[in-house]
Amino acid sequence: MRTGEPFVEGEVCLLTDVRGKQYLVTLKENATFQSDKGMIRHTEIIGEPEGTLIPTNRDKPFVALRPRLADYVLRMKRGAAVMYPKDTGALITWADIAPGCTVVEAGTGSGALTLALSRAVGEHGLVVSIERREDHATHAHRLIEAFCGEVPDNIDLRIGDVESVIETVAPDRIVLDLPEPWHSVMPAAGFLKGGGTIASYLPTVPQVQTLREALDDARAFTEIETFEIFMRNWTIDGRSVRPDHRMVGHTGFITIARKRLRTKQPKADR
Repeated sequence: MRTGEPFVEGEVCLLTDVRGKQYLVTLKENATFQSDKGMIRHTEIIGEPEGTLIPTNRDKPFVALRPRLADYVLRMKRGAAVMYPKDTGALITWADIAPGCTVVEAGTGSGALTLALSRAVGEHGLVVSIERREDHATHAHRLIEAFCGEVPDNIDLRIGDVESVIETVAPDRIVLDLPEPWHSVMPAAGFLKGGGTIASYLPTVPQVQTLREALDDARAFTEIETFEIFMRNWTIDGRSVRPDHRMVGHTGFITIARKRLRTKQPKADR
């Protein structure tokens, strides 16, 4: 993190006007930012500290900030669909993804969840992220690199099938953002560490039903639950306080389960 430090060429910058409209730009020496409020040369931002008010050529101010991860995820050029920040936070919390964890993630998609997992596991943890489609993997690599400057050391990007990776890595946690996560249930039953969690993100009820059946049939998981997260902003202007007319409702179902081990056999009496 470089909070408050001057911007440098190649960084991603979030420009916000007085009405709160935001623009995500990658700073380049000879480039300009254009909007209905006017033009700003990137060189007017490069070298300035984060939080500086930068006027356009029409004297309309924009505040220049580094995007938060949520800002970046919602505004970056996506390849595959991304998990909304409201769901990411809940998944990381309920899957108990913490510093030092080794996490297997599938699929990488656009890399949004990968970035969040990387932050959660910290420098001593590891995120092994697998993507089947090479084009998605390449795009995710670019987006992760653009946000971080380079792919962090605690992210291992791979192309292939997640099932074989679960066996070789034997992770603490498994996170599945792919259409048919039930294919990974038996490998998870065999190689996920005891007490570890498997978490899945799915858009439809039939998919959730199939996953829950697979988890039950495996007879290796406990504390299985499925939930969704709603998010509603509020408008507060003096004494006028009201909920927004629109909200981010259903985006996906989160399913969490924990690995249990076989029943301990009682010791024979001596």
